[in-house]
Amino acid sequence: MSLWIKICGNTSLADAKLAADCGADALGFVFAASPRRVTAEQVAGIVPSLSPSVEKIGVFVDANFDEICRTVDACVLTGVQLHGESTANTSCELRARFGPSLRILRVIHFNTCSAAEAGALAGDPNTDAILVDSRTEAAVGGTGKVFDWDAARDTLFCRANGQKLIAAGGLSPANVVQAIKVLRPWGVDVVSGVEAAPGRKDPEKVRAFIDHARAAART
Repeated sequence: MSLWIKICGNTSLADAKLAADCGADALGFVFAASPRRVTAEQVAGIVPSLSPSVEKIGVFVDANFDEICRTVDACVLTGVQLHGESTANTSCELRARFGPSLRILRVIHFNTCSAAEAGALAGDPNTDAILVDSRTEAAVGGTGKVFDWDAARDTLFCRANGQKLIAAGGLSPANVVQAIKVLRPWGVDVVSGVEAAPGRKDPEKVRAFIDHARAAART
């Protein structure tokens, strides 16, 4: 199987280039309250030095449409990852504004979402992929917490019906192979599992994560 790999929470050009050079398909930049938060100005300075072939995904939490549009334009982002309550309306507006060239990811938290919510999201024609994450009371992403893969496989991933599902939440070089074997996701996303400290990547972990994920996807 082909596997889409996103390394998220990049805060520097060095870390972004490291992930891209190691074979990541996409890089994530967090424009929300987080130890990994970056500004549009920072990312606008990073993106021109990256390969055009790697996706640049902005992560937004409860951001309004105008704010997202300004950031996409300023940073030349190729995609957005939407967290929050109004993402259905926002995804529709973004599709109308940017067309099919912008990859739109929406997020569900497996430990809190209902089957109806997941089904409604899967039926959204303006959503290119669904990122399945875990959350805590303090954070909606980058938690380092693993959700129940077996339950998620049986209730969500096995019923994808062609919808692209991305596994996130607590992945690391040590467990990504097992996550892929259980879930068979379209993609994987990692933040804290490849860090030396919040907002700073560990080169060995980044390389190992991507190598292990690619190997697991080939089996």
